[in-house]
Amino acid sequence: MNAMDFELSEEQALLRKTVRGFAEKELLPHSREWDEKQAFPREVFSKLGGLGLAGCCWPEEYGGSGLSTLDWAIVMEELARADAGVALSLAAHHSLCSAHVHLAGTEEQKRRFLPPLARGEKVGCWGLTEPGSGSDAGGMRTTGVRDGEHWVLNGSKNFITNGGTADTAVVMAVTDRAAGKKGISAFVVERGTPGFRAGKKEDKLGVRSSDTSELVLEDCRLPAANLIGREGMGFVDTLKILDKGRVGIAAFSVGIAQASLEASMRYAQERKQFGHPIADFQAIQFKVAEMATKTEAARLLTWRAAAMADAGRSHTAESAMAKLFASEAAVEIALEAIQVHGGYGYLKDYPVERYLRDAKIGTIGEGTSEVQRLVIARQLLHLRPVVR
Repeated sequence: MNAMDFELSEEQALLRKTVRGFAEKELLPHSREWDEKQAFPREVFSKLGGLGLAGCCWPEEYGGSGLSTLDWAIVMEELARADAGVALSLAAHHSLCSAHVHLAGTEEQKRRFLPPLARGEKVGCWGLTEPGSGSDAGGMRTTGVRDGEHWVLNGSKNFITNGGTADTAVVMAVTDRAAGKKGISAFVVERGTPGFRAGKKEDKLGVRSSDTSELVLEDCRLPAANLIGREGMGFVDTLKILDKGRVGIAAFSVGIAQASLEASMRYAQERKQFGHPIADFQAIQFKVAEMATKTEAARLLTWRAAAMADAGRSHTAESAMAKLFASEAAVEIALEAIQVHGGYGYLKDYPVERYLRDAKIGTIGEGTSEVQRLVIARQLLHLRPVVR
């Protein structure tokens, strides 16, 4: 992307066209069915892997495509425009699980775990949140105790995207309670490991094609080689992962906003009242203008944060701003889309009610809007961190 004219490069424009074509063919026709059945389309991950999107940002030696953070934002927007649940599942797989291995793993760990994830052969999840600790990771109860050449994990995680379907999980556990947040470590736990299982599957408001489940660890015994990163550095690494992860969730929100805008424009030009398309009425025109402006503003904030990440610049505040604005804008835009559709917007025959349900998770996942405001304020005012 050129910093002055904000145009995508030819390669990025082609990427957008390719992903949009895939999403409209493979996702859009099934999105209502997946939503109603709360069905996770596992086969889609294989197809995403075949396109090089399941390992979008990882180097080719680890099975990835070597694309940029901005490229990733383009991918997320186009997938969420068609099916937000699939986009969210890919975000957890790529920007959380795989990202943790790529950031903190040894060379051996990267070569062992990343290629099957990048090829879409395995699905990944990331376990941070617990029943009693969401934004307050310091309240984590899951423990990891060293036992010779093994670690033994006990505890549970909840609200885990891909939790019930994942083959590979990165799980955080307290390994030194006295050290507080610097006593949290990260571990790779693979499906089939004794003592590790999926628990309750959540019945959610939105993004219902994305599996969200509990993870349970009961005397789960892992080789010492499954520790990812240095002992006690799991939470520190988590903060770095969330900075980039928020770019993906911002792009996810932009995709829902774009879908809501497009649906509203189509409907306004087709629906007639008083002998005219409702697009002729200023009340509708103003709604569409406001929706388009917010969508574009969210997109540009997201692209800026992505470009800063690609340039190697600190982008904590910018990523939080992008996620905060884009996620809240997506909810507002989806709500307006229902209003444009009138009574039909309240029916499942039209997609805008799903867009509203899907959009809301963006204001909660990977840090609530309230937490984003804290992050932004701390960065601007150099305040001492309290929660993140």
